[in-house]
Order: sequence, then C-alpha cells, then structure tokens
Amino acid sequence: MINHETGYLQRRMLLSAFAVLAGSVVIGSNKIMAAIEQNTLKRRGVGLRAFNSERASAGFTLFAPHFVENRSVYLIDLQGKVAHTWDMPYPPGLSGYLTERGTLFYNGRTPEENFLSRFPFKGGVVLEADWNGKVLWEVRHPDHHHHGILLRNGNVLLHCMGEVPEEIAQRVVGGIDEHNMLSGQYAARSRAEAGKMYSDYLAEVTPSGQTVWQWRTWEHLDPVADGIVEVQAPRTLWAQGNSVQELPDGDILASYRPTSTVIRISRKTGKILWKLGAPTVAGQHAPTLLENGNILIFDNGPHRLDDAVPYSRAIEVDPATNEIVWKYQDKPTWNFFSPRMGCAQRLPNGNTLITESSFGRFFEVTKEGEIVWEYVNPFFGKPFFGGPPTSESNQVFRALRYSAAEVARARGAG
Repeated sequence: MINHETGYLQRRMLLSAFAVLAGSVVIGSNKIMAAIEQNTLKRRGVGLRAFNSERASAGFTLFAPHFVENRSVYLIDLQGKVAHTWDMPYPPGLSGYLTERGTLFYNGRTPEENFLSRFPFKGGVVLEADWNGKVLWEVRHPDHHHHGILLRNGNVLLHCMGEVPEEIAQRVVGGIDEHNMLSGQYAARSRAEAGKMYSDYLAEVTPSGQTVWQWRTWEHLDPVADGIVEVQAPRTLWAQGNSVQELPDGDILASYRPTSTVIRISRKTGKILWKLGAPTVAGQHAPTLLENGNILIFDNGPHRLDDAVPYSRAIEVDPATNEIVWKYQDKPTWNFFSPRMGCAQRLPNGNTLITESSFGRFFEVTKEGEIVWEYVNPFFGKPFFGGPPTSESNQVFRALRYSAAEVARARGAG
C-alpha cells in the first residue's frame, strides 16, 4: 500500500474538501452550485498524487510543459514542490535535460514559418543555459524537430526533417493520404505541400552552426521493409524521428515512430547495426541503453499489430535476442496510454520513472510494477494544435529524475 506523506497530502485533501464545500452556497432554501471544472485532467486532480518515501528514488524531477505560452522548465522535489525554474526565450520544442557539466540543454520552438510550423513537434533551436537561465550559446536549424542532444565532442546532434525524393516516396508502403484529420493534431497543409513526403535525417552541427555530418533515413531504410507501420499514420511523414542517444562507442541509438523502428547506427560506416520493429514496439519513444546492455523503451502502442486494444507500456529489451526481459503495463492495460510522446528512465535504485506524456503524468514503478510516486503536471495552456481556442493541455514530452548531487553540480555551474 502506498505510504502517503501524511502531513503534506492530508493538507491537500483538506483543502480539496473545503473547495468542494465552498462550491455550493445556500441562499434561503435554494442551493446554488458552482460551475463544474470542464477540463477532465484538472477535474481528476493535479500535482503530487502519491509518494512512498521509503521506496521512491531520491532526487528532483525536471520537465517542460508543452504548450504555446510556456517558457519555463521546472525542477520539482519528491513532495511535488518547485525547487527551481529556468525561464527560456522559446517554448519547448520539445524538452530539455541537464548535461554532465551541470548546464541545461534545451530544445526550443522558433517562430518562423516553414513546412514544420503546422506540426506540434517543430523545433528550430537548441541552446545551453546556466542555472540562472542565461543562454550561453544557441544553434538554429530550420529543419530541426522533436529532439537534439549535446555530443561529447561539443557539437550537437539534431533530428531534422527533409523532403523524400519522389522516386523513393512512391515506393514507400503504408499510411493514408492526409486530407481531413478531425483530431486537429496537425494544422491543415497548404496546396504547395500536397503530395510531398518528409522523412528524418540526423545532422551533427557545430556551436557555430556548421553541419559536419548527416545521416538520411531515405538512403538507409527500405521503402517496403521499413514502410509506415501505423495503420492510420499520414503518408506525409515516413520515418519521423523522436529520440536520439549517443552511445559510449560513438554509435547512435535512434527511434522512428511511424515505422515503429528503433535502430543502432554506426558512426564510422553509417550502416544500421541493429534494428527492433513491430510488433514488439508500436509508435515508440525514448530508447535508452542501460548499464546491463539492454534497451529501455517507452512503447506507446497506438496501432499494435498483435492486439486490437491500444495501450502503452515500458519495456526492457535484450538486443542480442530482441526479447522483452522486463515490462510495466497497467491492469487493465488501457488504464495507461499515451498515443504520442512518452519516456521511461531507469533510476539508481532499480525503479523506473515513466512519463505518460499526453496527460502530463509522471510516475515511478518498482521492478515488480508497484507505483511508489506519482505526479500530474499542474501547468496548463493552449496546445499547439487540437481542439477549440479555449482548449488547455498539460502535455510533457519527457520528465527526468536527477540526484541531489547532480542538481548541486548544476547550481554550482550557474
């Protein structure tokens, strides 16, 4: 049973009860009810939801709410209290993380109009900032989206999007023609964009903005064998990348959602050394190499090839066999689901921090699957796309846990 921190959570519960009592007023014999909160996530409750102080991994959690007005990156303690805030010059495009030297590396969304502007995952800039939010340097790239990282050599590696040559695009299997997506997930495309297909390329860029290396998906993936796996994914986006990691030997681990593919790329030859695909994963995010050599993955599961029900899970895969050796999924499975975005991070005590991005929920589970910490992002704002102008979202691309020593190093570096 989860051991709530009694003092803090009891005060929250009492305040909530008072709020409910205050929600109705009696005038004479008439009871006037206050308006019901219409945002589903707010109505269910936000902030700290559960905390087992003896079993949760110590530290602070960093996240950047993904909505139009946001310019803040938050660091919260295990009580859910904000310990630090960085104020950035751009909204997230899509997140940030602490570097080994203690700085904040941030992917931002720039305001210029281009073919990526109609997508919620547009980036455009990466930067490094100190503890006080002072920007030390930044690099812009018009094709940048989703995710970029600081390499050990001081350069940056960016997910970028480029137009696929027509002769290759015609051979790509799968997907549907993009015409009327009622979800509003993407803004309407212009006539000039009709019929075009885009796919990912990786770009290594120096801090001065010079591109020194590229790896293009359409030159290495097979249009048939590596086609669009997601049944309802638009053909506009073939191998859309969403996560990249530099491995100890310099190789690159990358994830591509529409193709449901995780690959290891040789930096020396450019060849694909390892590949994981459907049905083991479906629209996955954030593959990460663990110390034991396995790969931890957030497996979104919006269009599973081996199940009729969409659900998300966190899985640990042995790359030698491509077998799942550990997983977390809810009971029933559909209680945990993020159709887009998501992250899983293995913590020092063996627990796993999971980001259910679409609902701004972060939770920590033990190896046995028991939840020992849970927090729902309380910061809401207008999503980049989706719903009427009054829509509010608390989405977060990924949340990451840092130790007290790592936070102290970041504070000292400022």
